[in-house]
Amino acid sequence: MKRFIVIFLMIVTSFITAQTKGPKIVAGEKEFRFGDIKEGQIVTHKFTIFNKGDELLKITDVKASCGCTAVQPEKNELKPNESAIIKVDFNSVGRSGMQNKTVYITSNDPQNPQLRLTFTANIIEDKKNVQETIDRPILKLGTNQHNFGTIKEGDVVEFSMPFQNAGKKELVISEIQESCSCTVTEISSKNILPGKYGNLKIKFDSEDRIGKVSRTVTLISNDTLNPKQTITLFVNIEKKK
Repeated sequence: MKRFIVIFLMIVTSFITAQTKGPKIVAGEKEFRFGDIKEGQIVTHKFTIFNKGDELLKITDVKASCGCTAVQPEKNELKPNESAIIKVDFNSVGRSGMQNKTVYITSNDPQNPQLRLTFTANIIEDKKNVQETIDRPILKLGTNQHNFGTIKEGDVVEFSMPFQNAGKKELVISEIQESCSCTVTEISSKNILPGKYGNLKIKFDSEDRIGKVSRTVTLISNDTLNPKQTITLFVNIEKKK
C-alpha cells in the first residue's frame, strides 16, 4: 500500500512539473471595471502579469481591440517569478454608454500564447459641458499606437496616420512633441476644418539603438476636453550583422 502511494505521488509530482515547464504567463487580474466615467475623460489602469514558469518569458506583442486604447508594457522579458505592469489608457472622447474592450498579450508561453485582459467603462454625458462638447473642435486620431515590428539597426521606418476634426469648430494643432530625436514627424496641415481629415507621417530612425524600444509622439491642440493625445510607437531592433 505504501509503495502504491509513493508511486502515485511521484506520478502527480512529475505531472505538475511537466505542466510548469517553460515560461508561463499569469495575470493578477483578467478583468477590470472603470465604472461610470464622463465622456472625454482618459482613464488609466495597471494590470500586473507574472512569469510562473521556469524559463524566460518573452512578450512579443501587446495590442488593444480599438484605437481608443493605448497599451504600454513595463518590460518585455520576465525571468521566472518576475512580474511586470501593463499600463492601459482608455480615451472616452466621442463615445457613450457601456464599453467593453480587450487587450491582447502575445508571448512565448506554449500553453497560453495569447493572454486576454478585458475592461469595461460606462460613459455618461457631462450635462454641464453639453454645449461645449457639441461646439468644440474634436481631435480624433486614427490610432493611439503603432508597432513597427522587427527591423535591423540603422533602418528608417515610417507610417502614416489619418486624423479627423470630429467637432464643429476649426481644429488647430499647436505643437507636436517627439520623445526623442530618433522620431521625425510631418503633418499635412495644422488647421483642420470641421469634419475634415489630416495626415501625420511619423519616421523612426533606429541608428545606434538595439532591442525593444518604445517612443511617443504627442499632439497638442485646441480640443478643450482632450488637448493632449499621444501615439505610442513600438519597435524591436536587431543588431546589424
